[in-house]
Amino acid sequence: MLRKILIDTLFLLPLMVAQAGAGSMPRLEKATFAGGCFWCMTPPFEKLDGVKEVISGYTGGHTVNPTYEDVTSETTGHRESVEIAYDPSKITYEKLLDVFWKQINPTDAGGQFVDRGPSYTSAIFYHSEEQKRLADESKKKLAESGRFDKPIVTEILPAGPFYRAEEYHQDYWKKNPIRYKFYRYNSGRDQYLAKVWGKDEAMNTKHTAMAEEAYVKPSRDELKKRLTPMQFKVTQQEGTEPAFDNEYWDNHRTGIYVDIVSGEPLFSSLDKYESGTGWPSFTKPLEPGNIVTKEDRSWFSVRTEVRSKHADSHLGHVFDDGPKPTGLRYCMNSAALRFIPREDLVKDGYGKYAKLFEK
Repeated sequence: MLRKILIDTLFLLPLMVAQAGAGSMPRLEKATFAGGCFWCMTPPFEKLDGVKEVISGYTGGHTVNPTYEDVTSETTGHRESVEIAYDPSKITYEKLLDVFWKQINPTDAGGQFVDRGPSYTSAIFYHSEEQKRLADESKKKLAESGRFDKPIVTEILPAGPFYRAEEYHQDYWKKNPIRYKFYRYNSGRDQYLAKVWGKDEAMNTKHTAMAEEAYVKPSRDELKKRLTPMQFKVTQQEGTEPAFDNEYWDNHRTGIYVDIVSGEPLFSSLDKYESGTGWPSFTKPLEPGNIVTKEDRSWFSVRTEVRSKHADSHLGHVFDDGPKPTGLRYCMNSAALRFIPREDLVKDGYGKYAKLFEK
């Protein structure tokens, strides 16, 4: 009998410990918000004490397991959203609502900032009647504050199935800080929030990026990891890639070319032409302010070197044998550039240039 009691005790002990541990775990609740691009909605909540996890995903639609392409096609009814797991003993739902309102334009029924379409419209998805009550109260209070001169159109809806977005979307602001900062600044979100709430309030989560900060040059060690040997040789060691054996010399797609290091916009396909040299050639820069020229006396001649302003990347050279109207040939190395096709301009944070290619 004693042996049986000991065996039963040893068998049950792990379960008892696990149950005791589970009982001491904080009880987490969920909050779900849609505020346009979920890249931008993640950082403000992740930095709050009491928030355990913020997941980017899709909700409010009528299909199962939608992909990013499905949602942005505007055929599934889903919105880009964030699902927040929080400890109500450390942070209240009211506080989460307050943070939510200060991340969006609640008067925009057509999307959020540069992102347009139903999938980018704002909404609060409640998980309980108490959340609904608090959301209704906060919306009414905001409408009566006089802060906005247009109606508050953010919807308050019951929470439904939430589908986690692709992994590359999760914590995008941490994984791709340069591209995230560039996208965020050019989306117009921070400028709007600063205008409505004041600079200090809009920046209280410390994620606002100014234009100059968006174009960051990583450390040399980081560049060695990130760039291919040819990209590193060209941009950091003033190298030259082989003619007719590079990525963009015969690229005829519509879009823009940015610095492979910093992402700063440099050239447009509208100004690209067939120079016959075997390197991508342009008649003028897309953003002259991002271009720096220097005298180059290497190779026993005097040439004009072209570098990017913010990353100081070697790009190529400019010559005066180009076609009209400029008469210039910006002869660039493909290895110094990254091409953003027209259809990806908004997604990659270059939406302001999409209008260049409108017919």
